[in-house]
Amino acid sequence: MRIAGRVALVTGAGQGIGAAVVRAFARQGVRVVATDLRDPGPSEAVRGHPMDVRSGAEVDAVVDAVEQEVGPIDILANVAGVLRPGPVTGLSDEDWAQTFAVNSTGVFNCCRAVAGRMAARGSGSIITVGSNAAGVPRTHMAAYAASKAAATMFTKCLGLELAREGVRCNVVSPGSTDTPMQRALWADENGARTVIDGTPGAFRVGIPLGRIAEPEDIADAVVFLASDQARHITMHDLYVDGGATLRA
Repeated sequence: MRIAGRVALVTGAGQGIGAAVVRAFARQGVRVVATDLRDPGPSEAVRGHPMDVRSGAEVDAVVDAVEQEVGPIDILANVAGVLRPGPVTGLSDEDWAQTFAVNSTGVFNCCRAVAGRMAARGSGSIITVGSNAAGVPRTHMAAYAASKAAATMFTKCLGLELAREGVRCNVVSPGSTDTPMQRALWADENGARTVIDGTPGAFRVGIPLGRIAEPEDIADAVVFLASDQARHITMHDLYVDGGATLRA
């Protein structure tokens, strides 16, 4: 992938897709700083750091520390996310506010902290992990879908602003992925099969490829977009959902 030796900051690295992104970068020889609300802990080729993406001041402080102690940040992977499902009429003010605080404002805070530095250096790659729910309506997921749609369009607008400075900004939009967040939605041991087959009552058509994604499937897409192999790709939204959205 020709990204060995670069520095990557990954949010939401404590589990699921974020942890898979950390592992995928580390395998490519990237120097990774893994962040989450609680310190994910260090491992080989990876530094752990606690960071709350909801706090602009905290994000700025962590970015300053990383640039001083590890090196200039070449790659930002926005993976931190929360899901509070439920019908719109049942969502509380806190449900809405916290969903946007992490999924949208968190992306803004992290991007703002690194964008100017990347632009000044004339290079950089920002990847936001969104969701296919940002492009297809889902029942009981209005707050999540709206927050991911906001993050997706923000990332594309940022990519337009930074293109002349050599900074690329892209989105990876997963569908159903075998993570703790996904499993929390399952009512029983048949949850995976229900997702694959679809649920007509919830207007979900299922997954044409016949499998739920593993976190590594999403991580591989993130690494590709961060690499020089994607050097002419920016403002792109890559759906990694097994065809679930029937998206043209």
